[in-house]
Amino acid sequence: MPEQLPQQANAVGVAGTAPGAQQQQQAVTEVVLATAGYDHTIRFWEALSGICLRTIQHPDSQVNKLCISPDKRYLAAAGNPHVRLYEVQTSNANPITSFDGHTANVTSIAFQSAARWLVTSSEDGTIKIWDVRAPGIKRNYELKCPVNDVIIHPNQGELVSCDQSGMIKVWDLGENACTHEFSPQDDVPIRSLTIAADGTFLCAANNRGNIFSYRTANSADLSSLTPAYKTKAHSKYITKCLLSPDTKLLATCSADSTIKIWSTQPNQNSHQPTRRGEPLNYNGSHKDGHVVNNGTDSHEENATKQKTDERAELRHRETLRLIGKDKKDELEDEENDKLFSKDVGFRLEKTLKGHQKWAWDCAFSADSAYLVSGSSDHSARLWDLATGETIRHYNGHQKAVVCVALHDVSM
Repeated sequence: MPEQLPQQANAVGVAGTAPGAQQQQQAVTEVVLATAGYDHTIRFWEALSGICLRTIQHPDSQVNKLCISPDKRYLAAAGNPHVRLYEVQTSNANPITSFDGHTANVTSIAFQSAARWLVTSSEDGTIKIWDVRAPGIKRNYELKCPVNDVIIHPNQGELVSCDQSGMIKVWDLGENACTHEFSPQDDVPIRSLTIAADGTFLCAANNRGNIFSYRTANSADLSSLTPAYKTKAHSKYITKCLLSPDTKLLATCSADSTIKIWSTQPNQNSHQPTRRGEPLNYNGSHKDGHVVNNGTDSHEENATKQKTDERAELRHRETLRLIGKDKKDELEDEENDKLFSKDVGFRLEKTLKGHQKWAWDCAFSADSAYLVSGSSDHSARLWDLATGETIRHYNGHQKAVVCVALHDVSM
């Protein structure tokens, strides 16, 4: 329902107690909306009125990411280098659990669907899995490169990560290993990942303002990904990309201070693609999604190809040295475009304007009709996606709001 979020927010406060001082039974908060950032505080809000209902001090560090557990009982706050777990449905301002083990900024956090475990990524180059019931590191994956984001596949058995080197990696929890890796755009950091609720496609956003989408042949897992569309979403780098719960919309936040809303349906006004990406070959490492050799050629053929590739690489490097960075980026983009369709892509629906500085994070309402965003201008906003207008401001933070969390699914 389009009015679901405001109605629920008006009826129940985020403080989590039933109306009336004499009532002892605790009410379950229908809408949990929280923001945090560089002022070392976490704020809970009544979504409709914009009133701050509760403030939690987070003195250890800034808060980089927030995540609400599926049952709305807990809020996980990722800082530097700790993760703190807070109760949502009480007035307790102290963390009930601390997850300690990272040695640098924690960059992302996500709960498993039953809230039994959570996963984090960090600038220390690791991904860690934690047991919520008995805090401690259960799995530790080392990437040897700052990790910018990690998400959980809807099947709950795979993770997808992206890092500063520009690689996307798929981790099979059953095999306890990285099973696939590829790079959409060579050496360009991937900032954010999002996957459709039905597992049918994956999107990645990078520091050049590009969105890369991949289709899955089997929605049950990521054993087969095909490059689909490349969309130039922003002129500056993207800080967050997020698919709506109904998978019809994609939101992108950017350093250009805007949030763009894209239709995930192919642009019907464009021609059909002249080139389509081939399925990625997962038999080894990949750069730019290129298919690697499966080892079927003879030893002599492989040696000849290796020498040819080395000479081509030397010529390529010399060319890049002579023409400079701008032309280098242009040539790399041309090579990258061979894998993705440029003729058909996401269609821009709306550009949300209002934030005065970087837009850092966003969260959709359960009905995909509203979006909450946070910005370096010290504020968060609630947007009506039907009109593209701001319908509520959340003011009170003293520094940049870099993370938001919203959970309005009826329990």
